[in-house]
Amino acid sequence: MGVRSDVVVIGAGQAGLSAAYGLRRAGLAPGSGFVVLDREDGPGGAWRHRWPTLRLDRVHGISNLPGLPFEPADRSLPAAEIVPAYFDAYERAFDLQVRRPVRVTAVREAGSDLRVESDAGTWITRALINATGTWTRPFRPRYPGAETFRGRQLHTADYAGPDEFAGKRVVVVGGGTSAVQLLMEIAPVAAATTWVTRRPPEFHEGPFDENYGRAVVARVDERVRAGLPPQSVVSVTRLPLTPEVRAAQEAGVLDRLPMFERITPDGVAWADGSSAAADVILWATGWRAALGHLAPLRLRGRGGGIAVEGTRVVADPRIHLVGYGPSASTIGANRAGQAAAREVVALLRGQAAA
Repeated sequence: MGVRSDVVVIGAGQAGLSAAYGLRRAGLAPGSGFVVLDREDGPGGAWRHRWPTLRLDRVHGISNLPGLPFEPADRSLPAAEIVPAYFDAYERAFDLQVRRPVRVTAVREAGSDLRVESDAGTWITRALINATGTWTRPFRPRYPGAETFRGRQLHTADYAGPDEFAGKRVVVVGGGTSAVQLLMEIAPVAAATTWVTRRPPEFHEGPFDENYGRAVVARVDERVRAGLPPQSVVSVTRLPLTPEVRAAQEAGVLDRLPMFERITPDGVAWADGSSAAADVILWATGWRAALGHLAPLRLRGRGGGIAVEGTRVVADPRIHLVGYGPSASTIGANRAGQAAAREVVALLRGQAAA
């Protein structure tokens, strides 16, 4: 058996809270109407884990959650403090009653319903909005020789600040915004830094406004509709060309090298015989969607991804994915969360009328 709730929302990041707000506005009550399950110890989602030196004014942009403007008094403070405080205020303002910490382990068929299993109990639900994001699945590619490296390897998810890299030779791998931000922090204290990417980095000089965001989301959406693994929104936004980035370019910090062929005990090496010594390899190589708990439902298609129309899983209209593909950033999370809530409410009403 299990606790019954019409809708289960898994995850209380931006997408999950937007969905919960939409359900609340539609008249569903916390508990029997909907429940939000979150694995974190407190509000904030992935923002709780951003590195301490990431100030809010260095973030691409954080969209207002629906119904409550985000108006921090001081944008020079750490994002890991300001954003969770905003999410906390949001949960309280709309009485969303998020259950935490709850780690969902599996979602299974239960007749016409779904069975959501977790370390805090089981829920039986008519519909599911999955908003688990990517933060819990850092991606680090495999390269020959990795096991021989005598230095330290870590991922962006492990980064705690530049001090631990003082006097070290650091290779930063990855072409996203995180890689650039970390390079600019580490370079002043490191003995040397080397930036390595698979493709030449592209920079964007214009504003990251709503129109640009819509165009980016549309490009990611094409893959998701085709059932392919989603390309991250960040990978198609290009890198913001801020005054700070320009200064780093002029200082040579952002001189990029192509991807190395192998890892050696003392660094990395390229096919042409060149090499770079390293004490640390920092993998700023992104994340993958955290969907392992949905595996029992067999939603993945031949292309390796889950085919989604908007937020609705094509193979099962009871399930919506937000924070997946085109909504895996603040650019699309709000719209996706509210769209999922509208569709789920329509589904419930259709079931009641049948």
